[in-house]
Amino acid sequence: MTADAPRLALESVERFERDVKLRLPFRFGVTTVTHATQAVIRAKIALPDGRRATGVAAETLAAKWFDKNLALSDEDNLDQLRQSLDLAIELYSARGRDTAFGLYAGAYREQMARAASLDLNPLVASYGPALLDRAILDALGQAEQLSFAQMIARNTPGLRVTDLTPDLQGFDLDAFLGGLRPGQSIDLRHTVGLVDPITAADQAAAERVEDGLPETLEEVVRHTGTRYYKLKVGGDVSADLDRLTRIAAVLDRDAGAYRATLDGNEQYDSVEGIAELWRQMAEAPALTKLVAAILFIEQPIKRSVALSRPVAALAAEKPLEIDESDGDLSAFPAAVALGYSGVSSKNCKGLYKSLLNAARVDKMNREAGAERYFMSAEDLTTWAGVSVQQDLALVGLLGLTHVERNGHHFIDGMSFAPEAEQRAFVAAHPDLYARANGPARLRIDGGRLALGSLDRPGFAVGAAMDFSAMRAMPAAPRGVIGARKASA
Repeated sequence: MTADAPRLALESVERFERDVKLRLPFRFGVTTVTHATQAVIRAKIALPDGRRATGVAAETLAAKWFDKNLALSDEDNLDQLRQSLDLAIELYSARGRDTAFGLYAGAYREQMARAASLDLNPLVASYGPALLDRAILDALGQAEQLSFAQMIARNTPGLRVTDLTPDLQGFDLDAFLGGLRPGQSIDLRHTVGLVDPITAADQAAAERVEDGLPETLEEVVRHTGTRYYKLKVGGDVSADLDRLTRIAAVLDRDAGAYRATLDGNEQYDSVEGIAELWRQMAEAPALTKLVAAILFIEQPIKRSVALSRPVAALAAEKPLEIDESDGDLSAFPAAVALGYSGVSSKNCKGLYKSLLNAARVDKMNREAGAERYFMSAEDLTTWAGVSVQQDLALVGLLGLTHVERNGHHFIDGMSFAPEAEQRAFVAAHPDLYARANGPARLRIDGGRLALGSLDRPGFAVGAAMDFSAMRAMPAAPRGVIGARKASA
């Protein structure tokens, strides 16, 4: 099947941005976010028979997640991501004709090396290709009149095992991809940030948004029917225990047979720190139900040390997953060797990385004869529209049963988009969006999101964005960003 993959050329890429003010502040890791910027690209490809097609992709330009160096400003962080995108466009364009996956794999090592020379870490380096690959695949699907699921099943992108993933040698990648089927719906896993109000007592009347959407955790539970929750912890055992106890009181009372995950966002300095939190959680009577509901712990330890020491002792208590440590294609196998068993799928890290890591999970579980390894679906504040749709199409195809979503909670639907664009997306995806007393918003039905309308030609888009309402992305600076500040 790989031999039949079309060889295409990247002809041009238009780069845009738009902004949004969050309806509620979102605290995770080392930052509190109140405003956000989205990168939007439109890529044109040329096929061997002369056909041309255009595809789109969108992703948050997120500060203090890809690179948490506090010496860099938020704008420095955004410039780093712009650099990564510019570099990917340059390298893909220079490769001439190749398969969609071939463009990614062929440019991979130079993307990483050139990014490193600019002091861009592997997560930042991956951002540009991740965005570009989605737009290229959207264009290819439009040209071939194939949906994302159909393209992956037929291996239209041309995925293959290369020396970038030597642990997959001998694995039948075509058979694995051909066996994937798009899901029709998925459970939403609601993110509880570090400053989110838990009950009405946590929110002064003057702080209420009153836009018709839930604001406190109590309101989320009661109004959305959500059964899955992602709980952020902050690296202070005492403070984390207090907050988790208050969260558990709400979930135990109102959320029924809920399940949850813990996300450390690199806030603990060592495995001993997170192990102490887990020990005290397990000993607290008020957390008995919550502890039993925890599925896994995500990236509890700073990435600078997370892959330097075994974590088997804690992993024996609860499965551990890497997220921020998943920088390059070798990260997941390295983490497994230390005792981690899970890896996150995030579109901002790359759809091909997700597919290859999913293949690794399948291979390792077959070899183990048990469901020991796993992938989860995590969120980087994906905005309503193209960004959330492409992410949902990917995780739905991977067979994941629940997905972290927080963009719908911290951003008021498609309030950032012109009215005509909102109407177009609601018309194309009436199962995923609804309009009622406000902008187009995700339709959450019993804690679930519908995915059926995403199965259409291209990469799960189906409606046109209004590029005239966006601004051109500014040129990224040349050279190392923030070098003077970082060395001061």
